[in-house]
Formats: sequence, structure tokens, C-alpha cells
Amino acid sequence: MVHLNSVANDSEVQTPLVKGLENIEFEQPGADESHTVSVYGSRFAAEELPRHEMPEREMPKDIAYRMIKDDLSLDGNPMLNLASFVTTYMEEEVEKLMAEALPKNFIDYEEYPQTAEIQNRCVSMIARLFNAPTHEDDDNAMGTSTVGSSEAIMLGTLAMKRRWQEKRKAAGKDFSKPNIIMNSAVQVCWEKAARYFEVEERYVFCTADRYVIDPEEAVKLVDENTIGICAIIGTTYTGEYEDVKAINDLLVEKNLDCPIHVDAASGGFVAPFVVPDLPWDFRLEKVVSINVSGHKYGLVYPGVGWAVWRSPEYLPKELVFNINYLGADQASFTLNFSKGASQVIGQYYQMIRLGKRGYRSIMLNLTRTADYLASCLEHLGFIIMSKKGGQGLPLVAFRLDPEKKHVYDEFAIAHSLRERGWVVPAYTMAPHSEGLKLMRVVVREDFSRSRCDSLVADFKNAVDVLNKLDAKKVEELQERTRRASIAKWKSSAQSHPEYQDEQHSLQGKTGKV
Repeated sequence: MVHLNSVANDSEVQTPLVKGLENIEFEQPGADESHTVSVYGSRFAAEELPRHEMPEREMPKDIAYRMIKDDLSLDGNPMLNLASFVTTYMEEEVEKLMAEALPKNFIDYEEYPQTAEIQNRCVSMIARLFNAPTHEDDDNAMGTSTVGSSEAIMLGTLAMKRRWQEKRKAAGKDFSKPNIIMNSAVQVCWEKAARYFEVEERYVFCTADRYVIDPEEAVKLVDENTIGICAIIGTTYTGEYEDVKAINDLLVEKNLDCPIHVDAASGGFVAPFVVPDLPWDFRLEKVVSINVSGHKYGLVYPGVGWAVWRSPEYLPKELVFNINYLGADQASFTLNFSKGASQVIGQYYQMIRLGKRGYRSIMLNLTRTADYLASCLEHLGFIIMSKKGGQGLPLVAFRLDPEKKHVYDEFAIAHSLRERGWVVPAYTMAPHSEGLKLMRVVVREDFSRSRCDSLVADFKNAVDVLNKLDAKKVEELQERTRRASIAKWKSSAQSHPEYQDEQHSLQGKTGKV
């Protein structure tokens, strides 16, 4: 997902950081100060880094490196970012392999045939991990690497839509009103896929006590224009696994020709190792495609994802393009073209380095840590909303007990933890769940029991401090936090005012935060 940035106009560029600064004259460094024994003795250290216009002259490489490194020091520590599912640790050996592959354009199969072969190995391993049919001679699952699950979901949606259109055309029926059924707790990439490819979104809304799709409600929404149902293995909000089997069985029972796409972005590398007997994948006849993020619990740095189809039947031929202008005939089904090879190589390393036993050990450790954290937070008085014992992702979703009538909310706790460097998100639940507020900690590979204990101690301290404040003090604290957030957002100038009041997304329609 790429942030939409607003390009500053000339008057904005000329506006000083502090009002009145434009009236003060500063002595400019001399030209002979360009090179010095110290980075901070150079003229570049006394000048603003270029922000809007590419500079006319070059900068020494060591100074460029140091200036950018210093700029990036204002970012948070990725290991303390417990909001993100994205991998923040890999071994030095694989980092070296990935660095060596940086110049390789993955799409150039003629020049880098072994890299293409490595992708094919990954696709095969992942398809078999998801129990793709392979026993018959004509069983051939299909798959491809992507830059993440967002692209994989776009491809899956395109394939379902095109297959539905072909069937409608062949039957001489209208094919102008496709729809797709999904839980209102889907990740925003599903909204994008539906909007970009002109597919009507049909939501099964969450309730105050149900945060996953209701299989019966989902199947009731199916009609002749439904291209498919999205089921999630590991929801973003609470990490729960949706009941894919129940949806599958209802479709079979009612003899409905409606495919299921499983969004296993987060759970695809967890469920097979922690709950191997859970039927959610190609073992179910209605599941025709699955996406998974290699850069989440696949244990690879961002960004790599994977899309797998049960067979060519579910990947229409006209969506696949054959090209030869890189020196060899090759088939392509992607939204982009050029991309780096490093992440695909990193995925292959992880799968052969760890094997099934290694992944199982890591995922079970993460599950134990998540259960331990959940127990600690329960003892601190929080209500746990996520599943335990491996029945969901290794994360902990929780909220304050409303019966205790706290004068502060989850957002105040998140702010207090931020002062210690932790990024623990507070947010409101999906629409139709009564504006429920909650927090979430994602347990990743590098979140050890020791680090978990540090987090629990900081949680306890934050709650103890907030409990001592009266309502007025808490309100002042939240107002200060709100103002700081607005100022930080304005300074980054990421979005144009034209797009700030959109009303078409779930967030725009419901005002959830």
C-alpha cells in the first residue's frame, strides 16, 4: 500500500518552518567547506536537506549516507512496533543473499533463469502446504509471487470476476453487475479490489459479540451475480480464523456455483503448523484460490506475497499475457512488471532453512507467548477479545472492562506506551459493532518472552499512572495527544484536502478510527 502524497506548491515551499524566520539572515558556509574531515563540519550539515527540488550539485557519498541515516533515526524501532504483522528479523546469511540479489530484475527470466526456478519451487511448496490437489495426472495447481497480499488479492478478484463473466456470456446473460461477499472486517485492499475492478461490495457486518463472517448470512447474500466469497484466515482486528468449512458446506448443500477465495495473508503460514487439522484450504472443494503474505508469518522482509489457484480452470487464459521481449517466451499474470528478486530468494531460504519443523517450532513459540501475554493482561483487568491456544493468529486483542468506568480509554494507554517506544495500536472495531474500542499486540518472531515481560511491566506502569489521574487531567492529556498527532500529520503533508473527506470506504462511511 503506497501513501498518496500531495506535492507542495511554490508558496508552500517558501513558507518558513517558524514564522518570522524569513526575516533573519544567516551566514552561509563557504564553498571551500564542502570537504572536511568531519561530516558535521561540512556545509551540508548547516543546510536544509533537499525536500522539493533535486539539487544542482552532487554531495559526497559519506555525507549523503550520514544525513539520510540521521533523518531516519526519527523513525520508530521496528522491533517495538507491535501494530505490524510484517517481519522485522531475518538471519545474517539470508540478508547477505538478499543484498547480493538487489540488482536482479525478477521478471527477466531469460537473464535470471535460476531465480525464476526458485520462485517456481516456492509456489510448489506453498501450494502443497495448502493441500492443493496433486494426486491425478491432470492436477496442476497454479501460482505466482506478488509484491504482497494486496496484489495477490487483486489478482484473485480479477480471476473470479473474469471467470464469472465468461460463464454469463456463454449463457447469454447480463454480466454488468458483479458482486463479492465479505466480512466488514476485511483489510482495505479488498475494498480497493472491488472499487478498482467495479465489483459491488456485499458485507456481512460484525456485531458487538461477533467479529468474523457469519457463514449463513454470507451464503444468503449469494445470487447469480456473485463472483465469490472472501473468507479470512486471521482477521486484522482479532486474529480469528473464519469458518471456511461452514461456508463451503452450505454452498455444497444448496448446490450454489460460488467459489471461495481465502485471504490467508496473515494465517497462511501459521494455521498449517499450529492447527494442521483445521480444514480451510484446498481440502474444501469450493476453495479455488488462496493468497498469503511471505512478509508476515512467512518470515521474510517486505514485500513478497503469493497467490495460488486450485487449477487453470480458475485462472482464465485471457488474463495471462505471453511476452518475449526480454529474450524468451514467458507467461505473466501480475499488476506490475519489474520487481526485485531479493524477497523471493529470501522466501526460499526460509523454507529450506527452517523446514516444516522449524516453522512449527517458531509458530508454537509465538502462540505460547501470545497466550502468556493474554493471561498477563487479563490479570491487569483487560478483557481479551482474541482466541487462545492456537485457535487464531499469535496476537492479543483486548479492551478495557466497561464495568470499571475508567476515566481514560484505550487510546490514552496507547499514547502512554508510545512514550516508552512501544507502538501498540488502539482503534475502533469494524462497522456495526457498537463503536467498540480495542488494542492489539501482534506477536512476531523476534518478540521473545523477555521482551514480552518488559511490555507487561510498561502496561502496568501506564495503567497505574492513568488510574491516578482525574477525568480533567486525562482529557487534557488526550487533547495534547490529538494536537500533536494533527501537527505531525500536517507536517508530513501526505494527502491533498481533495481526498480527506471521502465517503466511499468503510472508514469514510462509518468514521471508524
